[in-house]
Amino acid sequence: MRIRFLLPVMLTMRIRFLLPVMFLSLSFAAMGQEPEKENHFTTEFQFMSRGEYRNGGLAAGEQSVDDRAAFIIGRSRINFGYERPHLTTKLSVQHASLWGQSGSGSIAINEGWAMLSSSPILDSMVFFAKLGRQVLSYDDERILGADDWAMTGNTHDAITLGFNGKMNSLHVMLTYNQNDENMDFGGTYYAGAFPCKTMQNAWYHFEAPWFPLGLSLLYMNIGMQAGIAGVNEHVEWQQVAGGYLNFHHEIVSFEGAYYKQSGKSEKGIKIDAWMASAKAKLKPSKYYGFEAGYDFLSGDDYMAVPSAGMIGLPQHKVIKGFSSIFGSHHKFYGAMDFFYLSTYVNGFTPGLQNAYIGAYTTPIKGLRVDLSYHYLATSLELKDMEKTLGHELEASVSYAILEDLSLSVGMSYMTGTRTMELLKRASDDHNLRWLWVSLNANPRIFSKIW
Repeated sequence: MRIRFLLPVMLTMRIRFLLPVMFLSLSFAAMGQEPEKENHFTTEFQFMSRGEYRNGGLAAGEQSVDDRAAFIIGRSRINFGYERPHLTTKLSVQHASLWGQSGSGSIAINEGWAMLSSSPILDSMVFFAKLGRQVLSYDDERILGADDWAMTGNTHDAITLGFNGKMNSLHVMLTYNQNDENMDFGGTYYAGAFPCKTMQNAWYHFEAPWFPLGLSLLYMNIGMQAGIAGVNEHVEWQQVAGGYLNFHHEIVSFEGAYYKQSGKSEKGIKIDAWMASAKAKLKPSKYYGFEAGYDFLSGDDYMAVPSAGMIGLPQHKVIKGFSSIFGSHHKFYGAMDFFYLSTYVNGFTPGLQNAYIGAYTTPIKGLRVDLSYHYLATSLELKDMEKTLGHELEASVSYAILEDLSLSVGMSYMTGTRTMELLKRASDDHNLRWLWVSLNANPRIFSKIW
């Protein structure tokens, strides 16, 4: 009995003695450690210049169709970033111009936003709210992208709300643009720098944890300014809905997309258009790989091709030509950008078929060589014209001179058809050539953690 009584007493006395000792030990250990650093500030520069030489292509008015052009364009950006738990901000100022251009070129705030985020909950989901001028870049950037090839890029004044998780992510994007803050004449009519008056988007992404498969669904409701300021100003709405599928294995990968476009144009014409794409990649070695793909974009009916200066085009009751909205256009449909960056002679489009194959190799560290071939054709049957637009060959070489400095060179050659000449007013010798050289420096000049 005495032993049973003494054991609890001895244990209690020992615990009472050990607790102060443990507390003092932890206290001294904490005093010897530095507090956790939570603030991170960075400053980065980007200097990019690209020289281009073009021989043949689009003509303006009655000028010779055998146009030649050589020029250099450049972009300078300075990015400031600050991050601490639950708060991230970014400010990016850029200047874009043509070398020798009159005036100061384009000086603008490229990005300027703040993002508030929660701690991870449930399935590692982090909720966030991002407000300000920001890049809206999703999936393969076909519909919403940064369009980084263009020197000015592509950003939006927007609010983005949602969450990101291991399996599920949901983003809701809202924009509303105005020219002025007052109620005077034209105060609600928008004709500013951004491509639409207002927009409401929803993007959902599912990433399978047990299989290398990703699926995205996108819905866009875009309000385009219509009418005349102070007279009949109003907003016409168009919608884009579709999905993107990505199977990403080490050796074999596949991408597929489908988008439907509906609603009305700025002129009140009904829209009924669609596009589909598929691409497969094979990477049997870390030194080389192959890809092949096909894009189909619907086109408008009644594609009249008038003689130069001729007027009197057919009226369209329905627009069936698909518009790639706010995507990174240069990534698709051939590097020469004849399609979906410039319009056809009558403002409508006969659609596009783009079948392509390509290969790349990385023989040494930092060096990459790409080769590709594109077969380009209209998606519609055209009266008295063949559907084939042309054949485009592309080659590019990029080399990382330093960790933050790269040099790229590219060349494209296109042999066009009579259809290409009539629809695009292209060179009558059907031989279109384009050469470019680009130098890109992205140094981080300052980084501080405290």
